[in-house]
Amino acid sequence: MLVRHPQRPEWGVGQVQSVVGERVTVNFEHAGKLLINAAQVALDVLDAP
Repeated sequence: MLVRHPQRPEWGVGQVQSVVGERVTVNFEHAGKLLINAAQVALDVLDAP
């Protein structure tokens, strides 16, 4: 699944690597692999190409 962080557009498009509870690991184009707390941030899901 491809996503964007709504407050960090400079990170670019991210690919979800895993979801464990509310912890989402996302590999972003310009920020690398980050752990996102889905309880605090609603990632924007992108349409598949």
